Amino acid sequence: MASHRKSRPAGTRVAGIRTPALATAALTSVALLSQSANAAPEADDKPSLEEVEKKVDDLYRQAESATDKYNAAKEKTAKQRKRVDTLLDGVAQRTQKLNEAREKLGSFAAAQYRTGASAPDTATFLLADTPQDYFDQTQLMDRMTGRQKIAVDDYVTQQSETMKKRQEATESLETLNETQGDLKTAKATVQRKLADARELLSKLTAEEKARLAAIEREKQQEAARKAAELARQQAAQQQAQEEAAQQQESGSSSSSGSSSSTDSSSSTAPADSSYATKAEKALAFARAQIGKPYVWGAVGPGSYDCSGLTQAAWKAAGVTLPRTTWDQVNAGTTVSLTNAQPGDLVFFYDDLSHVGIYIGNGMMIHAPKPGTYVREESIYYDGESSIHSVVRPA
Repeated sequence: MASHRKSRPAGTRVAGIRTPALATAALTSVALLSQSANAAPEADDKPSLEEVEKKVDDLYRQAESATDKYNAAKEKTAKQRKRVDTLLDGVAQRTQKLNEAREKLGSFAAAQYRTGASAPDTATFLLADTPQDYFDQTQLMDRMTGRQKIAVDDYVTQQSETMKKRQEATESLETLNETQGDLKTAKATVQRKLADARELLSKLTAEEKARLAAIEREKQQEAARKAAELARQQAAQQQAQEEAAQQQESGSSSSSGSSSSTDSSSSTAPADSSYATKAEKALAFARAQIGKPYVWGAVGPGSYDCSGLTQAAWKAAGVTLPRTTWDQVNAGTTVSLTNAQPGDLVFFYDDLSHVGIYIGNGMMIHAPKPGTYVREESIYYDGESSIHSVVRPA
């Protein structure tokens, strides 16, 4: 298996930490995963700590993406089940009307039998399951009264509508079965990805776990540094905008008087003020959830996944967001990162598998991943390249 072995020169850096050649060699020889279930463990086939970390992170991301599929299938299933229930109710109502129309036809036929006003073939027509087969027979229609014709028309209409409703219900039930299958598949995928991640982590030694924690701390420090840098940029931009607004107001006041400047400022202030008020409510809700566990597919109140948290937070502000990150990214206006305001949604990765709610100064509140809790964290927690877009939902 020597062809799979990755050479590591002495003094290589593991996520920013320089380690001696001996320690690096020992780290790469740790038994983590076997490439074959039947093969004996060999040091050359074992992933490095960095590879384990990347694999675990990838598995968590894949689990989040599968969670969005699960959430979408669950939402679709709920809607489809509601539609099926509505259609079945409609079928029952149509069937009742059909029976009433049939009874009315039966009463006409019985009366005609008693009075002899109708030939036997007319009675057969009135009581037939498919009277439309006889409907065009002129001789029979001539013998019917106006009320009888109305009764026949009503029966034929009710029969047609009932058959249509039954067909719609059947097709809707088939769709429901398909979405339930998608739901089970997505759920199984999430569970498998999480199980794989847990298995990888369970094979780490205490020393490796300590090294992994040190790597994570370095990532957090770098993320905090980037957040502080963004905060400075936003503060400078805000100051420049305020100075420009003051200069414009001063120039407007000297040229056209105070009334026109008042009108100009009032045209933009309400929108900003309205959003800030809603965002404040959303953030207050999100902060109250800090410390609650991440659970995939959860929408509260005891636990959340990432999009479940953002949806619940904005719901507290009176704004309805879709369930999944894929839909939430289209539920507002896209803004640049430097223009992000508290309350904006920050989306991550090319597959939009994660979302957090921006609180300002390069920080956000989010439900990170399984095994963690809702918390405040830098939006650069997984590197700048992981940030996909920023959306203002209201």
